Parts: sequence; structure tokens; C-alpha cells
Amino acid sequence: MGPHVQVDVEMSFRVTKPGPAAFVVALAGGADQEEFAYPAPPRQVAFEHGTRAQVLDLPTGEHVVRYRAERALGPAEPERVGMEDLIRYTRPSRYCPSDRMGGLALSRFGGLPDARTQVEAIVRHVGEHLSYVVGSGSPTDDAVDTYLAGEGVCRDYAHVCISLCRVIDIPARFAAVYAPGLSPMDFHAVFEAAIDGRWYVFDATGLAPRQSLSRIATGRDASDTAFLSTLGCELDFLGNTVLATAGPSLPEDDGSELIALA
Repeated sequence: MGPHVQVDVEMSFRVTKPGPAAFVVALAGGADQEEFAYPAPPRQVAFEHGTRAQVLDLPTGEHVVRYRAERALGPAEPERVGMEDLIRYTRPSRYCPSDRMGGLALSRFGGLPDARTQVEAIVRHVGEHLSYVVGSGSPTDDAVDTYLAGEGVCRDYAHVCISLCRVIDIPARFAAVYAPGLSPMDFHAVFEAAIDGRWYVFDATGLAPRQSLSRIATGRDASDTAFLSTLGCELDFLGNTVLATAGPSLPEDDGSELIALA
């Protein structure tokens, strides 16, 4: 078997008010083999960039949803940056208030010679400025909150990098991914930036090789990529397990290459 990625996700929850909920855990664009396990078949809703939501009508009680998939892994062709991308992904958004980070971004990165140099400098600065602390921050923290606190998790690192890129007119977007090699294993978040008219992936945490990342969902920030959204039901989330592996071996990533996200 050639290079491949395997994922196995299990989520458990207790529904206190019945109704629909959307799960965004499937590999974007499809997989060679996959199974979404639940007693009732889901309704699939497709979004841009290959994002897929599985909608379930949940009765009252405790439930478990499981997703398993396998897909060949290889170099991805970088996606072109469209005019819509230029407009959407340079604007401030819920967790990326770039309009509040202008002074920092312009003074540190505005004078650098080109977009690649600027993005790589942003990634280095954020990686050095922030400490990765599991459980730090809150779901309502935005990039400014994270930068001032000096600590965060993967989504926070991505939000700060995206905000700084947008200030200097580099389109940047958020991506939820599976990340073989990540420890502790969980859903992971990275960002993509536009360089020479193409999208490339960056990760200021440096916790997993970018070559084996697999896209789940893409958006302006974490608000567009939640793995579970209630659509009328009420539930208590009891926990999840995530396992993502790459074979036959995990690639090495020294951070020097431009890599497109699969």
C-alpha cells in the first residue's frame, strides 16, 4: 500500500431535547473508503472547499457517532486564489479581528519584501510569542485575546496568524484538519495563506508534519468549521476520541517547503 491516511473518530453525547444536529468530521472531498456509523442514515450537505456536513435527527437519550475513513496520501495541487477569496479572506471575522491588530502587523511585517517572506515571518513570530497550553483560553477568545494572553491551542495560533496576514492584505483562511503525528491526538487547526496566487498551508504550532494533514473543513475562522452544531436539539457533549495515522511512515517537515493542503 502506498502513502495513505486513516482516521477513526468517535463522539458521544446525551440528547435532552430531540432534533437535528450537524457533524462535520468527514474528510473534505471524499475518501477511498469511509463509514459514518449511526443507527439512522445521515443527510449529507456539501459546502465549498469540499466540506461535508452529516445531518442527523437525534432522539432523546445517549448516542455514539463514529466516522472511519481511509484515503491515499500524496502531494496536492495548490488551489488557485480567486477574486472572491481576495475579498472574503482579507476581511476581519469573528475570531480574527484583523482591524484591531494593524499596528503590530504593519510594524513587524509590512516592510518585508514579498508575501512568502511575510507569512513565514508571521509563523515564526507567533510560534515564538505563544506558548502551547492544552486547555488554555476559552471558546470565545479571539486573536487579540490570545496574543495578549501569550498562550493558546492550535485554533488560537491559527487565528493570530490569519489576523496578521489579513492586515497586510495577504488572504488567509482557517482549516480544520486531521493531523497524523499530533500529540495529544485530537482535531487540529492550521491556516492557509495566499502566495503567488495559490493557497499553501502553514502551522505555527509545528506539532505535526504538514505533508500528512488532511482537510476536514475550511472557513474564515473556527466559527465556520465546528465539528458539531445543534440545529434545534439540545445535548450534553460527553467526549470524543480522534485517531489519525499516516502510512507507511510519517513524513518529516522542516518548515522550509511550500505545501498545499490535501
